[in-house]
Amino acid sequence: MKTILCIDDEPRMLELLTLYLAPICHCKALLSVQEALDYLDEKHVDLVLLDIMMPEMNGWEVCKEIRKFSDVPIIILTARGEHADIVKGLNIGADDYILKPFDEEELLARIHAVLRRTKAKEEVIIFEGLRLDKESFELHFRQETIPLTPKEFSILTLFLDYQNKVFSREHLIATVWGYDEPIEDRTIDSHVRNLREKLRKSGFPVDDCLQTVWGIGYKWHKSVDRNPFKHKR
Repeated sequence: MKTILCIDDEPRMLELLTLYLAPICHCKALLSVQEALDYLDEKHVDLVLLDIMMPEMNGWEVCKEIRKFSDVPIIILTARGEHADIVKGLNIGADDYILKPFDEEELLARIHAVLRRTKAKEEVIIFEGLRLDKESFELHFRQETIPLTPKEFSILTLFLDYQNKVFSREHLIATVWGYDEPIEDRTIDSHVRNLREKLRKSGFPVDDCLQTVWGIGYKWHKSVDRNPFKHKR
């Protein structure tokens, strides 16, 4: 089930959104902007519903902060309906803009539309010449196919989906193999080593991207400087 993060300083509005969204997703409703930013750092979210007029930090600033470290779809949900406000919201990274009061069916339709667009974009990941196709389970670099095992493909997909995130070996085991599989840490190290070798052999500069975080695990380093831990306090 999809997870939608709702950020609004009005408890009644959060209750209403939770009621509307319950049939289609898990709704995480938060009054605090900082708590919401911290939640995004630590948890996977499929979409954010964001109010504008909030005392701790307005929605424009929150949207900018989120875009520093995440491409999660954002729908602004606000009573501010001036043309300039709508343009501003879309220009700073929002994917859609819905005015309060809103119709429940329109809200759900807009959410579905944004999620469909996001899914279509996520089927193929392109990074520095690498092209990973999730549907065909194929990886290419400069038109050449790089053969990967299913586990290697899953590990690389995880790295590319969450660039700059540090994955512990335990996290990789649970995500790729499952909690019940008796997999040891050295199995992860072996798969990552094989993945590195295949990418290196293709000519891709893997040593600049796939990094070992000593004592923890691995991460895929993105060249763009986005630090998800630098939020306004």
